[in-house]
Amino acid sequence: MIQLPKLILASGSPRRSEILTSVGWEFTKHVADIDETERVGELPADYVVRLAREKAEAVAVNYPNSIVLGADTTVVIDDQIIGKPLDLDDAKRMLSLLSGNWHKVLTGVAVVDNGETRSGIQTTRVKFATMSEAEITFLAEKGDPLDKAGAYGIQTRPFSP
Repeated sequence: MIQLPKLILASGSPRRSEILTSVGWEFTKHVADIDETERVGELPADYVVRLAREKAEAVAVNYPNSIVLGADTTVVIDDQIIGKPLDLDDAKRMLSLLSGNWHKVLTGVAVVDNGETRSGIQTTRVKFATMSEAEITFLAEKGDPLDKAGAYGIQTRPFSP
């Protein structure tokens, strides 16, 4: 059996914890406290990679001899970043924007090991089916949207109204 090195996860995301746990990777969670505000003129891809790097590097100062993983995910439609919704009305607005449309899910990842940071990005194109207002409301109310970029999680198990 392969012995994986212990990892420090610089994220509060329950989904990232689930992924690491599902593959048997031992880790300690240490949520990074960084400013996630977009910078003027910042491209969405640059934004998610910057946040992943800043999270990993902010936490790495506390764990100099450990591998630290930082990540950030955002949704982009028409070159506009769609972050986490502020409330259920905002989640419904986001889901309405996505309904029937293509969008991108960008995930920036950064690893700090021995003071060196490596980062990258994964882009996934997703198309939503057209949803009725009732379906949008149901997804917003039952899909736990408030901690997810774009107000949804692709890994959420299917359900119907």
